[in-house]
Amino acid sequence: MTDTPGIVITGGSGRMGQMLIKTVLASDKCRLVGVVDRAGHDWIGQDIGTAMGGQPIGVTVTDDALEAFAKAQAVIDFTSPAATVGFAELAAQARAVHVIGTTGLTDDDLAAIKAAARHAVVVRAGNMSLGVNLLVKLTQKVAAALDEDFDIEVIEAHHHHKVDAPSGTALMLGEAAAEGRGVNLNDVRDSGRDGITGARKRGDIGFTAIRGGDIVGEHDVMFAAPGERIVLRHLATDRAIFARGALKAALWGQDKGPGEYDMMDVLGL
Repeated sequence: MTDTPGIVITGGSGRMGQMLIKTVLASDKCRLVGVVDRAGHDWIGQDIGTAMGGQPIGVTVTDDALEAFAKAQAVIDFTSPAATVGFAELAAQARAVHVIGTTGLTDDDLAAIKAAARHAVVVRAGNMSLGVNLLVKLTQKVAAALDEDFDIEVIEAHHHHKVDAPSGTALMLGEAAAEGRGVNLNDVRDSGRDGITGARKRGDIGFTAIRGGDIVGEHDVMFAAPGERIVLRHLATDRAIFARGALKAALWGQDKGPGEYDMMDVLGL
């Protein structure tokens, strides 16, 4: 068992963190060797099994990421942009695979992650599920096949706790549509409509964000032309799909050279 990769989960007390911990513990292909949470959290110093309401498992929650990462072959990180940038540097020092599911990253954040990827494997994706990544590929192909008579709208819905919009997945889909059309998304992005906005500009890619209840994640890509619409859709009903994808990425990255990868690489798409 000790020759299986050791995994550290960051943000262990969060909804996604707890799902990741359960997924790692249920796998016979890896070991949970650390859980990191923010300084001052009630779980710091507790056994993670006890903190989650179960039996002790011998892994203590810590706020010392450097110490935790030193024991790991992979770090799975669904936290915040500021935390993720710090974790990227530490994971690179430890030469651990850094799987990033954090969204809302700025250009400066991405530059820092790119620098870390010179020394270690970084797998970053706005969404870790197989279905969503297939949707991304389909979106690119449909956008390439249709001209600008078809307006493109990316419509996403998430739970009311989500703090960023559009979602990382929605932006992945928008990037795929833009790539299919051979344009830069920043040049055609249309989001945050409010008030008298004027008519839609031909060729723009629009975004709509819905927040409510406990919606895990829903994404539609609509291609709308006079007289017809094509809608590609993915519905997530259990965030376990993201945890399974993240673990798959952590294991996939074990024999890869330093660099930036995404789920398309992991899934061979």
